[in-house]
Formats: sequence, C-alpha cells, structure tokens
Amino acid sequence: MIEFTKMEGLGNDYVYVNCMQKSEQEINYISKLASKISDRHFGVGSDGLILICKSNVADFKMIMYNQDGSQAEMCGNGIRCVGKYVYSKGLTNSKSLTIETLAGVKTLDLNIEDNNVSSITVNMGRPILQEDLIPCVSDTKVTNNFNNGKISHVKLQVLDKNFDFTCVSMGNPHAITIVDNVDSFDVKKYGQIVECDKHFPQKTNVEFIEILDDSTIKMRVWERGAGETLACGTGASAAVVACILNNLIKDNGQTKIKLLGGELNIKWDEFVYMTGPANIVFEGVYND
Repeated sequence: MIEFTKMEGLGNDYVYVNCMQKSEQEINYISKLASKISDRHFGVGSDGLILICKSNVADFKMIMYNQDGSQAEMCGNGIRCVGKYVYSKGLTNSKSLTIETLAGVKTLDLNIEDNNVSSITVNMGRPILQEDLIPCVSDTKVTNNFNNGKISHVKLQVLDKNFDFTCVSMGNPHAITIVDNVDSFDVKKYGQIVECDKHFPQKTNVEFIEILDDSTIKMRVWERGAGETLACGTGASAAVVACILNNLIKDNGQTKIKLLGGELNIKWDEFVYMTGPANIVFEGVYND
C-alpha cells in the first residue's frame, strides 16, 4: 500500500508520494507504478507521479514521471506543489526552499497567508537556446539580442498546416508557435505529431499560443508523455521567452499567461520567474 497526496497547480495534477525515508534503490520500480497510478479509470488519475525525496545538494529532491511512465526533467506546476507539500506537511518551516531536479536545483519562495501557502514563485533558471542543448535540429536560426545568440526555428508542415516553431529549453524541450485562435485549435491532432517529430531527438513539449496584448498570452499545451494538460509551468516560461525574443510582446517585467486551468505570471530578468498557486485535492492509500 502506498500513501499518496493528490495535488494540482492550475489543473496540472500529479500524485505525490513522500519518499524521504526511502533510498533511490527502493524506488527504482516507479516507472511502471507511474502509469498505473496515473490512469484516470483504473488508478488515482493524474498527469503523472512525483516523488519527494532526500537530496544531498538541496533541501528536497523531486523525481517526476509522466503519465506514460517516462521520466521528465522538470515541471513548473509540479514543483510548486512540492513547495506546498513540504511546508503543509511540516517537513520544513522555511519560506525559501531549494529543490533538486533533473534540470538542476530550483529555488522556491513561498507566499504564506494565515499559515497557508497561497502562491509560490519559482526561479526556473536561465532559458537554454543552444540547439544541441534544447535539443532540436533547427531549419533556421535568427539573430537576437540574447547574448548575441540565435533563436532556433523549426518549420514543419503537419498534415494540412504549416508551423514555425521557436525552440527553447527550460531544462526540458519546448516548441512554441503562434495560432490564430487557440480556443478552437485542435491541439491533439497536431501536438501528438510534433511531439515525436525527427527534429526533436528527445521529443518535445508543444505550446500553441495566441497573443492577446503586449503583456498577455493565451496558451494551450501538448505535453511530452502526457498529452494535452490544463497548464504547463515550464511551457509558459518558454513561451514568454520565445515571444520576447521574437518581439511579439514587450519585455516589461511581467507577462500573464492564460491557460485552460488558470493564470500564471512570468517574469524574465536573466532568470525566468514563475508565480502561481498549488493546491491539495485529496489524500489516500493506493493498493498496488
């Protein structure tokens, strides 16, 4: 039996398991468990599974698996929930935390109101634009003012549509493109094809965005290994970076991202900062 906590950040939901008393070797079987426990008909139901573990380099370690059992480097909504979990469960009384992930150590600042975590700001790190580090195989590179670097673009014809994707990594790969009307766009039809395209050696998360004004973006996301989700923190961060670099929005210090599950605020000032909520949904015991 496995005690778990179901949590969500803007509807991006995960099953959380406290593994602070377990060793890495004891949780190596977790990939199969992730796909079983995430099943929305036969399991708890979630976008994936996140383990909260001991770390030698940070306050806590986050080990994340997608709904299909594949391991992921990082999840912005998921890491906010880790911050909420460890504070709410009394594992820490600090309002500033460091979390080890496969995308590096991330710093969280907790906003506490009436002894409750009302929102969390995550330092998502510097965006990665180098083609081999994203990774992607780009068709064109456009010069920009980001350290005199270049933006990697992948131009694809997918079924009946042509897309121009800007490629950014926030510790995991993202491909961002503009669409006319994101509400009516068929995310599944095109997202599942782009995710596995040969231009993305490790597959990719796919963000379809609509620019509402100079500081507001509407976005839907097809997540690698999970399908369409209600929100994606790393995707929202990557989308803001892509839009600023392509001069589609103003670099005015704060951008609002409207997702199916709610809103995130993103700020890019060398590092990318993401602010949003996290909530505990319910707790229980899973009979494996």
